[in-house]
Amino acid sequence: METVELGAHLTLPEVVAVARHGARVVLTPGVRQQVARGSAMVERLVRERRPVYGITTGFGKFSDVPISAEQTAALQRNLLMSHACAVGEPLAPEVVRAMLLLRAQALSRGHSGIRVETLELLVAFLNRGLIPVVPEQGSLGASGDLAPLAHMCLPLIGLGEAIVDGERLPGAEALQRAGLSPVTLTAKEGLALINGTQAMTALGSLGLHDAQVLLKTADIAAALTAEALGAIPAAWDARVQALRLHAGQQAAGRNLRRLTEGSRLTTRPGQMRTQDPYTLRCIPQVHGASRTALEHVAQILEWEMNAVTDNPLLFPDGDEVISGGNFHGQPVALAMDYLAIAVAELADISERRIERLVNPQLSGLPAFLTRNGGVHSGLMITQYTAASLVSENKVLAHPASVDSIPSSANQEDHVSMGTTAARKARQVIANVRRVLAIELLCAAQAVEFVGPERLAPATRAVYDAVRERVAPLDGDRVLAPDIETLADLVHSGELVAAVEAVVGPLE
Repeated sequence: METVELGAHLTLPEVVAVARHGARVVLTPGVRQQVARGSAMVERLVRERRPVYGITTGFGKFSDVPISAEQTAALQRNLLMSHACAVGEPLAPEVVRAMLLLRAQALSRGHSGIRVETLELLVAFLNRGLIPVVPEQGSLGASGDLAPLAHMCLPLIGLGEAIVDGERLPGAEALQRAGLSPVTLTAKEGLALINGTQAMTALGSLGLHDAQVLLKTADIAAALTAEALGAIPAAWDARVQALRLHAGQQAAGRNLRRLTEGSRLTTRPGQMRTQDPYTLRCIPQVHGASRTALEHVAQILEWEMNAVTDNPLLFPDGDEVISGGNFHGQPVALAMDYLAIAVAELADISERRIERLVNPQLSGLPAFLTRNGGVHSGLMITQYTAASLVSENKVLAHPASVDSIPSSANQEDHVSMGTTAARKARQVIANVRRVLAIELLCAAQAVEFVGPERLAPATRAVYDAVRERVAPLDGDRVLAPDIETLADLVHSGELVAAVEAVVGPLE
């Protein structure tokens, strides 16, 4: 099993490996040393009674209220308890695991003042399979993801709830079940644990990974549809794409040409029609724009995964403490809104391709891809479902990052709503996955009428992967399980893998 070292440059595949596949996380001696230097500085600040936010003062509007050394432990414990007021359904375990990793990564840099033993317990949650229960609603995205992170960290002090071996337990019992003991937080530790952007970044990182899979899947589904409809691949010519200059568009064009190479179903201009409708002709332009958007999102998230995002920040080398605003989630908020919009477009154009497949006036194929129309409805209502999901995405793609509402008696008077943006993006991605599953279902059925043996080698691999899981539609049946089966095929990456086994890695 893969091992991920804290303190090294964290990558998206490593986040996915820990969050979804249980990769172990390790603290190196170098990381322990730099963390210890930060905690030693906090101890010195407390002894010297220097006025430092969150260490010798209260929080937010209470930043001018001094806190005595005797009140330090109570202050940090109270902080976690009072800030744990999120609501709603629990975040998925994979999201919480990503949050744990990202928070530990930020703390490992030694600028937060946490003790080594507290960081070790956080890492032990990951390695022993203890997953805190974190309600999904309640973050403003500045000062960081306070409420979700507070819930995530409650089990550190034996409070809250956590899941161990699939069972939801009180925090203290979960620790015991995992063979762990709670800690007593000291100065700065509570604030260091919850003051950051790790909920939105966790949601965004896993969402980005899934969106990258959807980009390839969209090209794959479009290629199968294009062959079923006798599309004209001349529109995807490399010379045409090069004149536009956009790298994402050129990559999508290359994918489409590779996927349809060797097809006996695609046509030349004038053979069936002079030119294709936009949903076929402009696939590189639309998919390519989304591809370019995701490259930008990937850069933002990579920076954020490796950032120190709490406040105040300690600089032991210069014996300085600086109050700043790295907890503000605006960079991630904007990226999450962009992610949602970019991925939603993959479903927008896919749904229009689905309509062309099932509409006999557009496809030249039997209505709704059934051989006995009238008695059978065939795939008629699958287009309704796709249209519903696309319409829902239009609501979800409304940006959250343009909103702000003041908090903490106007001390924190501009916030990012980044976690709302990330949550919405995650739902958009799930909806797009199902729309592409519907396109695969319809395209494979359309191929039954034009001949699977005439497909290109790559699209034949797509057709075969679909048919291994979903039978051709000979008569009406309940289609919801078919859609979910193909959505799982997409989400797992198995469809992309089946195609890449034939043509090599797609871009």
